[in-house]
Amino acid sequence: MTVFLAALRAEWTKARTVRSTWWSLVIAAAVSLGLAVMLGTQMAAGDVNMRADLVPVEISFFPLLLAQVALVAFGVLVVSAEYTTGTIRASLTATPRRGTFLAAKALVAAGIAAVASVVVTFSSFFAVQLPLGERGASFSDPGVTGAVLGACLYLTMMCAFAMGVATMLRSSALSLGILLPLLFLNSQGLASIPAIRSVTQYLPDQAGAGMMRVSDKGTFFLGRLDFGPGVAFAVLAAWVGIALAGGYLSLRRRDA
Repeated sequence: MTVFLAALRAEWTKARTVRSTWWSLVIAAAVSLGLAVMLGTQMAAGDVNMRADLVPVEISFFPLLLAQVALVAFGVLVVSAEYTTGTIRASLTATPRRGTFLAAKALVAAGIAAVASVVVTFSSFFAVQLPLGERGASFSDPGVTGAVLGACLYLTMMCAFAMGVATMLRSSALSLGILLPLLFLNSQGLASIPAIRSVTQYLPDQAGAGMMRVSDKGTFFLGRLDFGPGVAFAVLAAWVGIALAGGYLSLRRRDA
């Protein structure tokens, strides 16, 4: 336990002293809040027409699709910065147990991402709903609290997934080159093609976004899923576990 606590402190020190990782969190908050304010203001003025099947709370989640890109970048940079600067050698010398090293890094980064996700999600929710007044959603409405908390969990888990991928690939350019097209193509493109939706709905971002659904049935802001929030969480958790397990195996089998 003492070794693990020391590893946690070391990872926290590294995370808070790398400016690029914090810039990605600032960008996530700024992009999400800016888009949410614009969307809420325009909808209150009647300048934006949304799909009739969307419930008000789901409108707040549109800005999160771009905010997640910054959080994914944060997860990648937390890992890849060590390989870029060469500090990975010192890190593994100080913490030779690769499992302890990765667990401490993942826990610290996920904790930071969780705080950022709460700030981003709740800010987006209120920025959209407050201008709508009585037409907006509130936490007393059925399913709203679960959907908002699901959005926080989704963003955090996507960050952890990105960390696992980056640990396997050891390159920020390669990791982001794979993850960013996945996020944009799947959520905004592949998910709208009925012929392949039965497969693409199980990809990490599409499945995980189901945690933001207010209801288990029907459409939601990204289209349709054949399962509800509970299964969505299980699918994304499986992806996160696979990515981190792959990262651990990569750390064990390859030199720094």
